[in-house]
Amino acid sequence: MAVEKLPKAHPAVTRSSFPLKKGRFSSRLKAPVSPSDIRRMERWLATARVFLAIAALVAIWMDPENQGYSPWVYWFLGLYIGHGVVVMLLLRYRNESTKAFRTLVHTADIVWPALASLFATGPQSPFFLIFIFALVAAAYRWGWRETFGTALAIVSLLWMESVAVKLKLVVWLDQVLSKHGLPLLNFHVPDLEPKRLVTLSAYLLVMGLLLGYLAEQEKQLRAERAVIARVSGQARVEEGLSGTLQKILAELLSVYGARRALVASQETNSHRVFVGEVSEGGTGSSELRWLESLPSDRETYLFESEADSALAIRRNEGYQVLALDGDGVRLRSTGLNGLTSLAGAQPFGRAVFTSFVFGREWWGRIFLLEPRLGRDHEEELRFLQELVRQVGPAVYNVYLLRRLRQRAGAVERARVARELHDGAVQSLIAMEMQVDVLRRESESRDGALTPELGRIQGLLREEVLKLRELMQQMKSLNVDSGNVLRFLAEAVERFQRETGITARFVSEVEQVEMPQRTCRELVHITLEGLVNVRKHSAARHVMVRMDRRNGCVRLTLEDDGKGFPFEGRYSQAELEVMGKGPLVIRERVRLIGGGLTVESSPNQGSRLEVTVPQSREASNGQ
Repeated sequence: MAVEKLPKAHPAVTRSSFPLKKGRFSSRLKAPVSPSDIRRMERWLATARVFLAIAALVAIWMDPENQGYSPWVYWFLGLYIGHGVVVMLLLRYRNESTKAFRTLVHTADIVWPALASLFATGPQSPFFLIFIFALVAAAYRWGWRETFGTALAIVSLLWMESVAVKLKLVVWLDQVLSKHGLPLLNFHVPDLEPKRLVTLSAYLLVMGLLLGYLAEQEKQLRAERAVIARVSGQARVEEGLSGTLQKILAELLSVYGARRALVASQETNSHRVFVGEVSEGGTGSSELRWLESLPSDRETYLFESEADSALAIRRNEGYQVLALDGDGVRLRSTGLNGLTSLAGAQPFGRAVFTSFVFGREWWGRIFLLEPRLGRDHEEELRFLQELVRQVGPAVYNVYLLRRLRQRAGAVERARVARELHDGAVQSLIAMEMQVDVLRRESESRDGALTPELGRIQGLLREEVLKLRELMQQMKSLNVDSGNVLRFLAEAVERFQRETGITARFVSEVEQVEMPQRTCRELVHITLEGLVNVRKHSAARHVMVRMDRRNGCVRLTLEDDGKGFPFEGRYSQAELEVMGKGPLVIRERVRLIGGGLTVESSPNQGSRLEVTVPQSREASNGQ
């Protein structure tokens, strides 16, 4: 089969990753910080706090005359160092660092150096670096609002000190200290003059904005990594491909606040398009539901476009479109010819989509309908593009591991089947032949052991048939819509050859269009039905028929045996209520979303009828 040409957007998703745009991201994204991370962060800040205070103390001690510091400054710094040591000890022995504790510590980081800055305020003062440390600590803990708020608090304290100087409170304090024979404060008043303080305030505010901006970007990147890690963590082999896609789409619904998510995928060597849907409800996301396949699905969901990702918003009678190529660069030409057909199949007022590719086997698109986006649409579209690109390999690994497990299981089952065929089956056949020789010799003599030998021979034949049926069940069935009829014909012929029961397979259709999983289940249902006929019905004739009825594929098994221990015609729901009918077949029919009807007449035979909608799509990779 020729490989269909893929849309232009498909090769773009294989290009190298691009850097995410830096800017304010949606407030929905929160970077989770564990209590242990908070304690570790506070311990780092506590260590830096003590180091800076000691460095300032050493700087004053080494050159006290030129700076003109009062002896009181040593007391201030000593108390600040003691404060830092106490914080370090509390963090070491406390189990957690509460928000109130962190706020209190941060307030002290502002107040202590503000008091010490009365002795020297300018950028050349060692206390100025401690102010910068307070800004860095706010940025490290929180974001730009808290950092800029810290800068405002510092500037406010400095202006309050300037007002105190204007009111000559400093002179009054020096007079009080002189009266009691204590050293003067020796405040460095010129640095608190309004002209110099305006410049210093500008320095601090600009530094607060800069550090806050950088902190916000780091916070955003941390949040994006956390979201990508959380979504990638939903890829689990035990969930299967459908279960993994369901969880990932549910996460995307949560992150973007969308109402519905669609995934449309196509195998590169097939024309069939699989479309799955997850909806957001009041109690959470729904299960992944595979929609009925339509001939127009490829034009509806996988239409050709140069855009790797796009956002479409309905405006009056048209659409406003924002499109990105595979490198995250905005496209000038944003026409999407498939939007009309997409809106016809899935009505929306706002939709985003991005492409994905799984190795060389699968490719497709993910659609989010009615998402709640922030102000920067281009940034959020880029993040969705990068998110899907990062998660894609994890989903593809699930697909490969599931296939590997299936193949490994098939190889192991084939090995066991060969061992049974070459070992136990051959031995039982040899024993049955020896018993047959003894039975014939017994008939030519007194014949006393003939019935018993005949019974043993029958048991051996029964065990040989059971082992062969087990071997057949263990084989991996590589069945699809192209060879399912041949598999059924061979199964019926083999049944007749091994059991001696007359069996026929009749097909009124030349080709069936069903997923591979449905074809496998139909073959297993046929094999299970034939086993039941041999074991329980005592039938002499069996008919297996495949035909179409009301748009459905119908598989029928009829025999002329004893029938089931009930009389009449019952649907699958009625059989479930009564607890009657073939349990294994009922389960297999339920797995493929089909219908089962059983009709039985005592001593006249039975009829099993399985119907499967021909358009029913089963999930992949299970």
